[in-house]
Amino acid sequence: MFSTFQAIILGAVQGLTEFLPVSSSAHLVLIPWLFGWPDPGLAFDVALHLGTLVALIAYYWRDWTGMAVSVFTGNTPQRRLLVLLIVASIPGAIIGLALEKQAETLFREHKLLIGAALGLLGVVLWLVDKYNTAERTLRQLTLFDAAAIGLSQAFAIFPGVSRSGATITMARFLGIERQDAANFSFLMATPIIAGAGMVEGRKIIHAGINAQVGWGFIAAAIFGLIAIVGLVRFVRTRTYVPFAWYRLALAAVVIAIALARA
Repeated sequence: MFSTFQAIILGAVQGLTEFLPVSSSAHLVLIPWLFGWPDPGLAFDVALHLGTLVALIAYYWRDWTGMAVSVFTGNTPQRRLLVLLIVASIPGAIIGLALEKQAETLFREHKLLIGAALGLLGVVLWLVDKYNTAERTLRQLTLFDAAAIGLSQAFAIFPGVSRSGATITMARFLGIERQDAANFSFLMATPIIAGAGMVEGRKIIHAGINAQVGWGFIAAAIFGLIAIVGLVRFVRTRTYVPFAWYRLALAAVVIAIALARA
């Protein structure tokens, strides 16, 4: 039986890894696999994502309020940011809806592929962040940049890639400075997670809300907010390289265990 302790742990893991560039989907697949925990079910997964949505809204509500008001007041920077986010959301939404089921099934069943995805993006993130010295700001983001970052988000359907990892890596590749790369990535995540929550929310209603779903939701919201605040502050003065090394270390562990259990 799925316990409250397990629900809180998975909620905390979801909240932290949804926003750190280390892949939340990989962690949520790997932790039950490593410890032999039962599958909590789709309703629980949806609740965790809604918890991270609460964290995003709590941190960025001023930005979203400003963008909403800009539609009527003509605040150019805020309206421009809203347009960029709309452009960025389109590619990931289309590709994600088309391929999500196939990718999730393939990667969840093959842990070696999760390990490979963790390691590969870890190497790319390390190279891009270390050697790209450009420091463009969010105000210098173009429609092409937004579309490219949005397209990169589509790869997050594969467990091990990471939505924030893919979008931050692409933003850094395009020369966006580290803190703005994180902020744009998190702002992009808000409509994607909200849309998915609206589509999948019926699963919670159908399955019913129990204590485990509630505790998972709360843990995901709290630790999601901690992750957002922590990462935005961290990259003001530091690089993304520690996250790349973490991905490589986790990839090595996953591949070793998968081969040992084969």
